[in-house]
Amino acid sequence: MDIVSLALGLLSGGGGGLLAGKMMNSSMGTAGRALTGIVGGTGLAALAPMIPGLGGLFASPAAGAGLNVSSLLGGVVSGGVGGSILTFILGKIMGNKG
Repeated sequence: MDIVSLALGLLSGGGGGLLAGKMMNSSMGTAGRALTGIVGGTGLAALAPMIPGLGGLFASPAAGAGLNVSSLLGGVVSGGVGGSILTFILGKIMGNKG
């Protein structure tokens, strides 16, 4: 397991969750948005290799892809996208403010 890729996935997942929650004005709060983003980002990075057609698109942080630019960028993208998607879904379920 590559700790740098895992850390990038966790940080970008949290960032994606914060950004998505802020954009949709969700009522989850900052900690809820960040935690949801971390779970979503890590989940997408772990599940992407199992989905046909997405195997090479996202790098799994647990796969130990190494420290090349494409694997680092893939970890950041998968974390951000996964975090945004899960935060958006849970924000819609919980409802928005105002």
